[in-house]
Amino acid sequence: MTDVLLSVGTRKGLFIGRRRGGAWEFDESPYFNAQAVYSIAIDTRGERPRLLAGGDSSHWGPSVFHSDDLGRTWAEPAQPAVKFPKDTGASLERVWQLHPAAAEPDVVYAGTEPAALYRSEDRGESFELVRPLWEHPTRSKWVPGGGGEGLHTILTDHRDPRAVTVAVSTAGVFRTEDGGVSWAPSNSGVSAVFLPDPNPEFGQCVHKIAQDAVTPDRLYLQNHWGVYRSDDAGKHWTDIGDGLPSTFGFAAAAHPHRGDTAYVFPINADADRVPAGRRCRVYRTADAGKSWEPLSAGLPAEDHYGTVLRDALCTDGADPAGVYFGNRNGEVYASADDGDSWRQLASHLPDVLCVRAAVVA
Repeated sequence: MTDVLLSVGTRKGLFIGRRRGGAWEFDESPYFNAQAVYSIAIDTRGERPRLLAGGDSSHWGPSVFHSDDLGRTWAEPAQPAVKFPKDTGASLERVWQLHPAAAEPDVVYAGTEPAALYRSEDRGESFELVRPLWEHPTRSKWVPGGGGEGLHTILTDHRDPRAVTVAVSTAGVFRTEDGGVSWAPSNSGVSAVFLPDPNPEFGQCVHKIAQDAVTPDRLYLQNHWGVYRSDDAGKHWTDIGDGLPSTFGFAAAAHPHRGDTAYVFPINADADRVPAGRRCRVYRTADAGKSWEPLSAGLPAEDHYGTVLRDALCTDGADPAGVYFGNRNGEVYASADDGDSWRQLASHLPDVLCVRAAVVA
């Protein structure tokens, strides 16, 4: 088995585990104790992996930290890595997303609340606001979702560094093809059942998007009611929710190597945020959403109430793929065989907010 680093961001700190061979070991104490960790990235593009964490101290406020020794020590820039320019009249609530760009070795993107996109050219030590999205003409009509107005998903294209896709709760999907100079809503086919017009140009409550491993223009979207697929980089979306016990949920992830393969964790309803049917099950499609199968071997069989949030389901890049999720019960589960079977790695943690894993040397 390959070595894997697993990072688990919780309401009260960051927990780090390491699999060497088949055995898992976790550090004894959390990093950033008492801070909520909403975002994690494991950047494996350089000579040594860099970990990035979006912490949120109730006293000092939000910050972005980085580690070049697999989490043993952390550094924080002397000046805030992410901050709103004075002329925006905004202040940073939290960093929802950290994303190493697929085609640019030193570029990292950050997504924030209030919903904004930031770009770093020094591997996440300093960031600049992407103003054309912040000044988008539709922004005045964006409405915060239940968890706030967060830019929570960032996708880049290894074929073209100018192509970036983002998702905002609750403004929907926006895409640039010119490096961020201009942005267009990309929500055709995605419903907004809570609005008078259920099919608006923007305003959808998109919860998460994942990118297919083989076909980068193929995207999988978990909506506030609805699971969708796009085959043209988000210009148009098709409903693929048939076969799921519920089309409400938060998380979506793609297999790291196998095309047409993605994972979701269905939730009963927006007014009943527990696993669908009160069963702890990940659902996988291996045919781009034509069919879905439940994955539950090794997961709790009794009634279960652990909600999986939007960034708390991930894969690790191994082959076969490791698949991981954490929930609001403070449990973390892992599969080392593409999701076919599972084992519990941790329990009684604080609320799990985000999970990231990667193969490391």
